[in-house]
Amino acid sequence: MPSRRPALAALPANGALLRRRDWLSDGSCRDEDPELFFPISSAGPAVRQILAAKAVCDRCAVRQECLRFALEDAHSHGVWGGTTEDERKAIRRAQAQAEAEAEAQAGAGASSAPETAAAS
Repeated sequence: MPSRRPALAALPANGALLRRRDWLSDGSCRDEDPELFFPISSAGPAVRQILAAKAVCDRCAVRQECLRFALEDAHSHGVWGGTTEDERKAIRRAQAQAEAEAEAQAGAGASSAPETAAAS
């Protein structure tokens, strides 16, 4: 019988995996069929599968760690941390936009700071 734990082989084989391995054993998904978290599409019957996977994530104590892991390691397929691939792409885009705006504001503040100092 296949393991009901997320397949470690599917995770990146780097130091990040070793640092994050502890929370994996606390995930609600450990007692579920891994197939549940990897629907073949995002439409039709797969929608029910996605909702069922998200329901497992909703009751998970390590949901935030899982989502962080998926965002940092760019997991592109499956439900991780209660999010789909498309939802994680939207989160990454929003994060990138917020970072770009913060850098632009910091750059604008830095370029006006010398002018303010020179004016005083």
